Amino acid sequence: MPNSWTEIYSHILFSTKHRHPMINAEWEPRLHAFIAGVVRDLEATPIEINGMSDHMHLFLRFPPQLALVDLVRHVKARSSKWVHQSIAGQHDFGWQDGYGGFTVSKTAVDSVGQYVRDQKAHHATLTFEEEWQRFLKRVRREDR
Repeated sequence: MPNSWTEIYSHILFSTKHRHPMINAEWEPRLHAFIAGVVRDLEATPIEINGMSDHMHLFLRFPPQLALVDLVRHVKARSSKWVHQSIAGQHDFGWQDGYGGFTVSKTAVDSVGQYVRDQKAHHATLTFEEEWQRFLKRVRREDR
C-alpha cells in the first residue's frame, strides 16, 4: 500500500511531583503553549491542553511511528526544563513519574475535547485524586 492514513487519538494525564500545586495560573497559559509546541515538534497534533495547579491533561492526535511513552517522556522532560529556565523561583518544579494514557475513538473526540477544556469547572468540586478514580472507573467499565 503506497499511502497510509491513521487517526490515533490519546488523552494523557500526569501530575506534578508529589501532586503539589506547582503550576501557577499566571504562567499556566505559557506552559500550555510550550507543551503544544513540543507536541507539534514531535509531529503530533495538540487538540486540547489544560489542567490545574497539580496536573495536566493533553488530548492529541499522534503519528503511528511515535510511541506514547516517548511522547510523554519528551513533553515532561522538555516542559520541566523550560519551567526551570523560564519561570523565576521554580527550581523545584517537576512532574511525577508515570502517566495515564487512554485511546479515544473518533466519535468521542468532541466530548473528550470538551472534558479537557472544562477542567477548571470539574475541579471546583473535585480533587485530582477523585477525578482520577472516577476516570479509571469509567474507562474500566467501558472495557467490559
